[in-house]
Amino acid sequence: MKGKTVPAEPTIAVFTKNRLNPAYHGARVGADRTAARLGAKTKHFVPQRPDDVAQQIELIEQALGERPDAFVFVPVHESAVDDAIHEVTAAGIPVINIINRMRRREDYATFVGADDHEIGRRMSEYLFRHLGGRGDVAVLEGVPTAVTSQDRVRGFRDEAQRWPGISVVASRAGNFLQDDGRRAMDGILRECGRIDGVFAANHCMAFGAIEALQAAGRHSVIVGVNSTPDAISAIKSGELLATADFDALKIACIATEAAVRVLRGLAVPREIMLEVPIVERGNCAEWDVPLENRECPDWDAALRR
Repeated sequence: MKGKTVPAEPTIAVFTKNRLNPAYHGARVGADRTAARLGAKTKHFVPQRPDDVAQQIELIEQALGERPDAFVFVPVHESAVDDAIHEVTAAGIPVINIINRMRRREDYATFVGADDHEIGRRMSEYLFRHLGGRGDVAVLEGVPTAVTSQDRVRGFRDEAQRWPGISVVASRAGNFLQDDGRRAMDGILRECGRIDGVFAANHCMAFGAIEALQAAGRHSVIVGVNSTPDAISAIKSGELLATADFDALKIACIATEAAVRVLRGLAVPREIMLEVPIVERGNCAEWDVPLENRECPDWDAALRR
């Protein structure tokens, strides 16, 4: 960076939202692997209480005191941590925003993620086609303040309007967590006599839905988001119809490379949006690999999308 001496082995502070969602484990793996390849090192900052705003602000302040060279950062709330992150950028530390886009564009060098509205729309279309265009469908939303959840659910609803035979009979927040997803699905099953399909805004809630349905002795077709190894296993077993390859490992790989490039004075795009294929039984072998063995995407290929 102009006017700043970058150490031979820069430190990247990596912020994820919790340790319960395997997708964020993947993000940490991707950041570590890419940093090591590029001669950098990482330090991870994760709230002990999942998605906790106050704890993330404390961690931001802690990291700022340690003066890392860059942040790779996913906010736990769409705006509540804005002021804390503004202090980071004011201190001359570049921030690479991932997964949940922050509202203040001036506070991050680039955003790395995917089109969540399109993910919600395409996964819903896949579900509706499987149901033959008719049926009662329930929605498991993520954390209400998460942009990813808002956009995926908006994509679902936009697509549902195109299918007159689809009735959206229930929608509850499962907070992107398996236990919360199960509780949300339990409530839906108590309210609704029939559920033909479930759109879950991530894979953890999809697993919660599977547990609730099995406990109730009922069956519904379920689609989720995130191509984690456990999601692939569920597709192979028939418990999950399909998922979207919203891969936090790949996102963190590209974001960490972006951080190193910024530190070295190289240009990066204002945003990098990764492709998100639908993963189903016919093609899931490609994703049937442990997270630690999955490849990071090529920088140039990711930018060509």
